[in-house]
Amino acid sequence: MTSVQEPASVMPIMNMVYGLWVSQTLVTAHERDVFGRFAERPGMTAGELADALGLQERPVEQLITACAALGLLERDGAGYRNTPMTARYLLRGGEDYVGGWVEVVSRHDYPGWLRLDEALRTNRPTAWDSERRTSLFDDTNPVILETFWEGMSAISRPTARVMAETVDLSTSRALMDVGGGGGAYAIELCRAYPELSATIFDLPFVCDLTQKKVEQAGLTDRISFTPGDFFADPLPGGKDVILLSMILHDWDIDRCRSILRSCYDALAPGGQLLISELLVADTKDGPLDATLMSLSMLVETFGRNYTGEEYRSWLLDVGFTDVEIRPFDAPAANGVVIARKP
Repeated sequence: MTSVQEPASVMPIMNMVYGLWVSQTLVTAHERDVFGRFAERPGMTAGELADALGLQERPVEQLITACAALGLLERDGAGYRNTPMTARYLLRGGEDYVGGWVEVVSRHDYPGWLRLDEALRTNRPTAWDSERRTSLFDDTNPVILETFWEGMSAISRPTARVMAETVDLSTSRALMDVGGGGGAYAIELCRAYPELSATIFDLPFVCDLTQKKVEQAGLTDRISFTPGDFFADPLPGGKDVILLSMILHDWDIDRCRSILRSCYDALAPGGQLLISELLVADTKDGPLDATLMSLSMLVETFGRNYTGEEYRSWLLDVGFTDVEIRPFDAPAANGVVIARKP
């Protein structure tokens, strides 16, 4: 007897449709500082929160009910309070605060994503005007600039901590973080390896923005800056580790190869190159975070997210050896590609 196959559930599709609803619930609650208000007064009712925000009760009740369903709030008697997840990651000023990334995605990414079909048709970014600017990184608005780099730091900090446990830098002494704006990787790696010093190589204005992060971390004696453009200026030599963290996905293949050649030339013999990225599977059918980030690069840059085997091929062509890919689980990367200069 032929079995009758049950039809596939429609719910995965419905959940995809609801994705915008979910993200805008989080973004709006964060922008209204809902979680900060509940940190100050746990147990507030919808009416009390509405009074604090200067809004009407009906929309506020609808917003916080949805936040509770998403696990961002939980009931506290007649009112609500932050969940442990929210208290750790969404309160401004906290060590693990990732709200900067929420702001970056909301302000920089979403407008471009809503024009995704245009990006498909034109093969050009839609998150910024590519007719007037040369790249994502030459915006002159100081508020947008600071928001962008704060957001990048927010997801880089936990990722750097995971990577510090994945690679062994115990015998390394001098690291150069190429494009290390925000300073999260340099700071976390120096914390994990007390004998390590780091140099951040990035555009001058990015170095200026990052300086205060290093000062706040108390690492000005171990983390220095070399302003420059890695497409126009040679990288400083003599380092035994060079890091490219979430850099290569911003650029097309030819520019990626150019960056890798510059790193090879600058690296000391026997040194290591580390590439930390959301790696697309070699079969190009996942994982979801890497493939969606790659699509985000369509609206943000002229690059994409690459596979581990693509990196391996380019690294070997440049002259690197002993290429190894170590997977891990973190917000901004799912693995690190390690290569050695003979």
